[in-house]
Amino acid sequence: MNGNLKKEESSEKGFTTVFATTFTTIFIAELGDKTQIATLMLSAESGKPIIVFIGSSFALISSSIVGVLIGKWISNKISPNRFSFITGSIMMIISLFLVYDIIKTNI
Repeated sequence: MNGNLKKEESSEKGFTTVFATTFTTIFIAELGDKTQIATLMLSAESGKPIIVFIGSSFALISSSIVGVLIGKWISNKISPNRFSFITGSIMMIISLFLVYDIIKTNI
């Protein structure tokens, strides 16, 4: 019975850790982006913030479901190490393009 308690505690820590990491990452990523600005404008224009909140919440949930399903599918096809390498490489390439664009614009 003690073994089951440890398993429950470790799975609870896993849930809490994953939840907190996901919430923090998405919350910070969404601050000040075009979605938040669009939501702000829609709320101001319509004068119905509750309806805008409900609509934007469902939209975020729907787009998150797509990301989760694609992520689950990818995790079954590619090893975590390979996936990390591929995503890191893509981020580096995007960064290089952004740096190039900044340098090109300032010259």
